[in-house]
Amino acid sequence: MRSYEAAARIDASPEQVWALLVDVGSWRDWNSGVDRVDGRVALGEKLTLYATMIRTRPLEVTVTEIRPSEVMRWRGGLPLGLAVIERTYHLDAQEDGGTVLTVREDHTGPLAALLDRSTPDLNPSFRQFCEGLKARAEGRTSRPAS
Repeated sequence: MRSYEAAARIDASPEQVWALLVDVGSWRDWNSGVDRVDGRVALGEKLTLYATMIRTRPLEVTVTEIRPSEVMRWRGGLPLGLAVIERTYHLDAQEDGGTVLTVREDHTGPLAALLDRSTPDLNPSFRQFCEGLKARAEGRTSRPAS
């Protein structure tokens, strides 16, 4: 199994962070590391992500879990579970009203190692996403780099 993860402490409520997180159509408007997302966030819906760092290979996923202001989980990969990609966005409410956002992706399955060979280190991209969402939620400028 291979995993990637990043987190950020955000000075905004989980509800405010959640609203930005599930508005996948606006991710391109801030420094998310994502060029665009096709689809909508709803349980069982399919999404296609076009990441800035891997423009030639969009990620196709299905939304498998939604707990508003807490968790959103996506699943993709190869047929028959030969390689499974599971991405989780977790929001942890803080006592002071802020939120800790954690983005994690796990690659599992018999052919996951093959998938990993063609996948760059996603940690920098996940850090960019967390920091971009933090800036957006806190009302600071967060625009994609030109």
